[in-house]
Amino acid sequence: MSAWVLPDHIADVLPSEARHIEELRRLLLDTACGYGYELVMPPMLEHLESLLTGTGQALDLQTFKLVDQLSGRMLGLRADTTPQVARIDAHLLNRAGVTRLSYCGPVLHTQPDRPHGTREPLQLGAEIYGHAGLEADLEILQLALDQLKAAHVAQPLVDLGDSRIVSCLLEDLHLTEHVAQQIHTCLATKNQSELVKLTVGFDLSTKEALLSLVDLYGDISVLDHAEKILPAKPAILDALKELRWLAAHIAPVQVSFDLADARGYAYYSGLRFAIYAQNASGALVRGGRYDGVGAVFGHQIDRERPAVGFSMDLKQLVDSVPALPLKAAIRAPWGDAIELRNAIAHLRGQGETVVCVLPGHESEVDEFHCDRALVEAAGHWLVQAL
Repeated sequence: MSAWVLPDHIADVLPSEARHIEELRRLLLDTACGYGYELVMPPMLEHLESLLTGTGQALDLQTFKLVDQLSGRMLGLRADTTPQVARIDAHLLNRAGVTRLSYCGPVLHTQPDRPHGTREPLQLGAEIYGHAGLEADLEILQLALDQLKAAHVAQPLVDLGDSRIVSCLLEDLHLTEHVAQQIHTCLATKNQSELVKLTVGFDLSTKEALLSLVDLYGDISVLDHAEKILPAKPAILDALKELRWLAAHIAPVQVSFDLADARGYAYYSGLRFAIYAQNASGALVRGGRYDGVGAVFGHQIDRERPAVGFSMDLKQLVDSVPALPLKAAIRAPWGDAIELRNAIAHLRGQGETVVCVLPGHESEVDEFHCDRALVEAAGHWLVQAL
């Protein structure tokens, strides 16, 4: 095998795509900054027990593991940044009030999470800690939508759900983790025939409610139907009421509902959402509420803070949106004359891109689409249109 061949689902990012990704990164982080989110940069590598605390089996299977040559302890390469940001909020910042944090950096997956996906996503996200109300849920949704708008994503579709609905139906059944996982998988994949087998022996009302969830997806009428056929438990009624409120407050964005989608059930504690777009393969954004995530870091009850957030993969996003216009550049001749060098430095200091043409390369393709040239006229260097 050739030494330069990369592993499966790992790829170099070449100049035009790298430029687009970097422009989106700056644009989206600036959008988060405009909402008051502070940027954090967690490390790629952590002790395994810290990296996987409270995250569930799914993230464990996605995490590359290795032995630390200094301590002999197991380390992990992060597969998700959210647990790290929760650790920062819980133990490093340790604030009593609301904390807004954003991040952007690579994560590594043992397996791609979608067909033709990368195992090295560039994950960007935002989190709010310290507020349990719907106001934080709405802000997170609005920020995600504003970031997609800034990236020129056309006609986003927000799909809403709430993990409390399924959790409430299963809470008194004392199921093993394996059976609970199978039920959640059947609900997420709409596998009603397998769900019938798994619910043998359940009381009739719970079984009927679980089976009805499979068909509870679509527009706002889903919530009306759910109120009629699901048990009138407080947690379920609260979830339906809050979903209706959120949908009304992000109008006129198109909204759908999927009350059976329980992906991340071991992680989310309330609102769960995904945002899709016409030209995207799969969800561009996934997020939701995960209250108490900080408490597992040292089991500090006082750090059991409410939290809500989202993340996206910029490498996936860049494939779904048009490239931003390339900033025009200036062609300049190479030379060691002080006047020329000063003129080039002055232009670059003003934010211009100045590409010096090295001797013997005058006829090569201009990758920066220079629309102006630096020319000498009467002893002065001037910028002229090409």
